[in-house]
Amino acid sequence: MLNWEIEDQKTKNHVGALKNYDNQEKIEESAKSLIENNSSEDALKRRVKVEDKRIINGGTDVNQLVPFKYKWAWEKYLSGCANHWMPQEINMSRDIALWKSPDGLTEDERRLIKRNLGFFVTADSLAANNIVLGTYRHITAPECRQYLLRQAFEEAIHTHAYQYIVESLGLDESEIFNAYHEVSSIRDKDEFLIPYIDTLTNPNFKTGDQKGDQELLRSLIVFSCLMEGLFFYVGFVQILALGRQNKMTGSAEQYQYILRDESMHCNFGIDLVNTIKLENPDLWTKEFKEELVDIFHKAVNLEYRYAEDTMPRGILGLNAPNFKTYLRYIANRRAHQIGLPQLYEKEENPFPWMAEMVDLKKEKNFFETRVIDYQVGGALQWD
Repeated sequence: MLNWEIEDQKTKNHVGALKNYDNQEKIEESAKSLIENNSSEDALKRRVKVEDKRIINGGTDVNQLVPFKYKWAWEKYLSGCANHWMPQEINMSRDIALWKSPDGLTEDERRLIKRNLGFFVTADSLAANNIVLGTYRHITAPECRQYLLRQAFEEAIHTHAYQYIVESLGLDESEIFNAYHEVSSIRDKDEFLIPYIDTLTNPNFKTGDQKGDQELLRSLIVFSCLMEGLFFYVGFVQILALGRQNKMTGSAEQYQYILRDESMHCNFGIDLVNTIKLENPDLWTKEFKEELVDIFHKAVNLEYRYAEDTMPRGILGLNAPNFKTYLRYIANRRAHQIGLPQLYEKEENPFPWMAEMVDLKKEKNFFETRVIDYQVGGALQWD
């Protein structure tokens, strides 16, 4: 016989349990909704604001390219892509014939070419290593990082170009590629640069205080203003001067493209430096500027010694005193571009034709191997 009081109590307990279950489910749903809302709010907060971006020591997400704050960096990236070229597109047959001809070039001209390649074959590798292993990880603006990736690729193309010239001419590859160990004027320039690479590639190096930030800024200035903006220019003048005399025209054309790329690298680096200065004015101290002036003077002396070594006698209408004037002219220009005082008495440019070489859109290539206004198909203007 049923005990209705007991059964009634069981029913009440069951109903209560169901109510508790429903309440627990509602609580869980409410908590889940709250978590989702908070998560959504947190995600929205991670959207990048232009005003929060910084070249160094930024706290924004480096994986979010936009919104742009440093549009000059993005424009340089697009220009670099439009200017793409490859070494093997350039005809080297005239260079090969001239190099093989016993009377094609003088011994001084041959020395100049080999010394020139001896510096450049490793210089662009040093520049690429500095970007990929050092500079890139300390820059916190993604549009600037985007250009640095393009720049690193262009350094690889330049190394390819020098290898292509060496291979085409049948030069001793080990002699040319090891020149930075064997030739003192080349070794001295590279040894000047290596400590600044080591600073940025050191895994323990960090920015975030004045000392670290100044070390980064110093290295950026050395590479933009002195390596790419000064150390390359004796070599550029020498090979392009050969091209102007209708000698080594294929090599000269490749140097012409490299000059265009390196001019943009230099300008990007200077824009980077000046923006860091604007965002971190405490770095630009009197002592720091004085140190930079000393570094500039040392670099000019090293490059002048290299000029003397590559051409101990005047050739091609060039001589070492020309380069002393030219290097001082360039150094003054670079110093002015980053806000340093004039380093030397006012010097005139002894090679005004070099300015035309940088602007490849002005005219047809007088080396007569191809049209120099070269851009990738998607960027060509047909009107």
